[in-house]
Amino acid sequence: MARRLVECIPNFSEGRDPDKVNALAETVRSVPGVVLLDQELDADHHRSVLTFVGSPEAVSEAALRAVGKAVELIDLNLHSGVHPRIGAADVVPFVPVEGVTLEECVQIAERVGGEIWRRYQVPVYFYEAAARVPDRVNLENIRRGQFEGLREEVLTHPERAPDLGEARLHPTAGATIVGARKFLIACNINLNTPDVEIAKRIAKAIRFSSGGYRYVKAMGVPLSSRNLAQVSMNLTDFEQTPVHRVFEAVRVEAERHGVSILGSEIVGLVPKKALEMAAEFYLRCENFRPDLVLENRLAEAASPGGLNEFLEELAAATPAPGGGSAAAAAGAMAAALGRMVATLAKRPEYDFQDDCRFLAQAVERDAAAFKGVMAAYKVPKAERAPFVEEALHKAALVPMEVAERAYDLGIQLEALEREAPPKFASDLETARALAEAALIGALANVTINLASITEADFRQALLDRVEALKSN
Repeated sequence: MARRLVECIPNFSEGRDPDKVNALAETVRSVPGVVLLDQELDADHHRSVLTFVGSPEAVSEAALRAVGKAVELIDLNLHSGVHPRIGAADVVPFVPVEGVTLEECVQIAERVGGEIWRRYQVPVYFYEAAARVPDRVNLENIRRGQFEGLREEVLTHPERAPDLGEARLHPTAGATIVGARKFLIACNINLNTPDVEIAKRIAKAIRFSSGGYRYVKAMGVPLSSRNLAQVSMNLTDFEQTPVHRVFEAVRVEAERHGVSILGSEIVGLVPKKALEMAAEFYLRCENFRPDLVLENRLAEAASPGGLNEFLEELAAATPAPGGGSAAAAAGAMAAALGRMVATLAKRPEYDFQDDCRFLAQAVERDAAAFKGVMAAYKVPKAERAPFVEEALHKAALVPMEVAERAYDLGIQLEALEREAPPKFASDLETARALAEAALIGALANVTINLASITEADFRQALLDRVEALKSN
């Protein structure tokens, strides 16, 4: 069965007491099945960041325990730093890593948020993909006024009320912002000047909210401990707006103001692909691709399984993996071919990596969902119905997601075919045929599962999604 991994990167309003940050980290480590990947603290920001991964269930519990420890240890009435905050456990995002979708991370966020209020009486706001109202998608909108301002406004302004809990902040722990999002890169660039006004002007020039780069959030802050100014940034989609592009923009703006970049830092962890993209940009390596990286090739060589093993499993006299898994595999091959052509044809705007990863993971997810149906039918008959219904929902949702992804993939492949040199015609024709096979096969699996689903609303919602694909 494919691994299901979720990353959680909670930010806490404590960056000056290592003992407290270590206590938060030990709380996370206390949960079986969770791996703490990184812990950082910053005295100027007065903020710490933990990064940990594990199964959805384990990561949820670790996040809850860490929030509880923060409520116990941190008093916002005694806190001051350059980073905006409204809570002791200020923000708790969940990120899909492997075998988990963003939609599932939204569900995790909602469950964890509910438990934070129930266990600790800390009100909760939801942001990014978990936001319940459009104004709260952006973190900065929720943090407006910080702890001190929100503490007063929440009492009299209904639009500032939390999504969960009473319209008041916890007296010492404030509120917690919980969400689900894609990978985010927290990147800070230090300038060789203490003039924070220059950092603020650079931040304004590059952030999206004031007309700068899409997927860039930035602010200028002072680093009192080093007598420097810093441009502190969050890059919310590094594939659309890469790190190197933002770095270059800051460098140009800094030179315009007569200063230079002293250095940069990554807060938390950074996806390897982001560094590969930066290497390709700065090295001007004409044949660069991820499989030129030694560690990538070693990981590929060491990974178990492969095509032959999958074909043996598919051919075995067992019902799973079956047609749904085969459809997902066809889609993954289509995306892989598209990625190959886009790279060779130097069309970086066509990036099929996410499609390839999603569909490859769907191979195992589909098989696991079908096995879940079989397991549900083994529950004693008197108790069976709700388990079977839930399992059938999952078994129908996976191929539905595959079908929608395959449909979008086909559109991208057609667009690439119009722009790529003729020598790639056969590769792209093969890719489009595989994407179509994935679409047809996945829809067939949705249809056969729908026949056994009794919940009318769920059934109709899926039928609407099927018809939407067929009518296009």
